[in-house]
Amino acid sequence: MKDSLIFYFDRDLTKLKNELKSYKKEADIWKIQDGISNSAGTLAIHLIGNLNHYIGANMGNTGYERDKDAEFTVKDVPLEEILTQIEETKQVITKALLEFPEDWFYRKYPLEEFGYPMTYEYFMTHLVGHLNYHLGQINYHRRLLTTDN
Repeated sequence: MKDSLIFYFDRDLTKLKNELKSYKKEADIWKIQDGISNSAGTLAIHLIGNLNHYIGANMGNTGYERDKDAEFTVKDVPLEEILTQIEETKQVITKALLEFPEDWFYRKYPLEEFGYPMTYEYFMTHLVGHLNYHLGQINYHRRLLTTDN
């Protein structure tokens, strides 16, 4: 289980970095238009916070303190800083999962984020899906809003 999760998170966070680097202008990662409430930069910051909280802090005991509101209000973070944070998040996830006992994936996750109990395995599967949901949004955002100049 943990080897698969490490593979998926590493692969998809690398895709996130590549999507962000594919914008023709760095400023475009912060653009929003009518009907689009979150920029690619905002979604990337949100994913970093989400994964550092749920995997880093709750499974890896990193001490990470999440500020979810800031994930959606901070703007104009330089691309290089975001890319560094993504790389650091990959390392946090790998370390947390490698140290996590394999047989604990079937135990109850300590938080009931959806209003019902779930296992670590269930919630980790959700987090992979959550990452990919926002990764798809970022890909679409880039293709819709990136300028050709």
